[in-house]
Amino acid sequence: MSDVEIMGMIGVNQERDASRGVTVSLFGGGINPADEIPAGIDPEYIAEFSQAHENSDFDKVLIGYSSATADGFGVAGYAASRTDKLGFLIAHRPGFVAPTVTARQAATLDQLTGGRISMHIISGGSDLEQRRDGDWADHDARYRRSDEFMEILRRVWTETTPFDYDGEFYRFEQNLSEVRTYQKPHVPLYFGGASEGAKEVGAKRADVYALWGEPLESIREQIADIRGRAAKYGREIRFSVSVRPILGDTEGEAWERARGILDRIQSSVGDSIGPNKPSRLQSEGARRLLDFAAKGELHDKRLWMPIAAATGAAGNTTALVGTAEQVAESLLAYHDIGASAFIIRGFDPLQDTIDWGKELIPMVREGAAARSS
Repeated sequence: MSDVEIMGMIGVNQERDASRGVTVSLFGGGINPADEIPAGIDPEYIAEFSQAHENSDFDKVLIGYSSATADGFGVAGYAASRTDKLGFLIAHRPGFVAPTVTARQAATLDQLTGGRISMHIISGGSDLEQRRDGDWADHDARYRRSDEFMEILRRVWTETTPFDYDGEFYRFEQNLSEVRTYQKPHVPLYFGGASEGAKEVGAKRADVYALWGEPLESIREQIADIRGRAAKYGREIRFSVSVRPILGDTEGEAWERARGILDRIQSSVGDSIGPNKPSRLQSEGARRLLDFAAKGELHDKRLWMPIAAATGAAGNTTALVGTAEQVAESLLAYHDIGASAFIIRGFDPLQDTIDWGKELIPMVREGAAARSS
């Protein structure tokens, strides 16, 4: 494992990716009421976007999940065929596919790609979004289900004799998979959530706990909390932080660009998404971001909150604004308190991906390496 893991996110259609990126959650969302029906999947755009991440030295890209978007396993398989080393973090919601089946799907793709697959398990933060796929489980039940789901994934990937399972949500007899993961001991599991139930499940099951971009002291407290919970299970866990860099050649240019992005978001979102929308506020993570936004626009040196406020804290919507050197410094401040991975996504997704490979990513890697030497 390198000193720091840097992840981006790919979409499947350039026009759609540019129009919806700022108003849909990084870890799964849905179609906004004001959106038009999206165009189809553009294979060449998937290839170009994936190759841009690979050329910019990203380790992995997240493939999001919602009730309306393309299947992540299919997208990952195609993108892997058009790249050489880029990894794929496939978001997946428990509740719609049996975990024994999902485990074999992931193991198959991990074998076919030579170990380039990870999974991000998302329990779901909106009843409306869940019901679009026919799931009426409430918030707490969804996290209990994720607990069972991740336990079963690990067991299918690692058990060498048939086993039975009889849980609250899943029951089966004599399961034994003939396909093993390429990676050992298994495909890495990422997980996130800000509620008490989420923290306990993640501490027990996740390899990497994903946190949204909050102020440094809050991230420090969450890392300490989840590490303490994981220790009760005899486990160690890594942490990622998700933010949106907004860069300029000068700090003034970066802030001018940031305000332009905010204006565009506010004019496009209108009343379709906002801080008081109940479908968003079911997420404890969204509530936390909105609370921070209410306390001030700017936290630490350059964590900027107005976009989170404008979008109802729709996932990864907190921004780091400045020059490449300044934003790298801010990312490394998270690294210093325990985050070994970052998920970064741009408001101009393809061009930002290309630009970050020139300065931002090398600076972050160099800084992380210097800290570990």
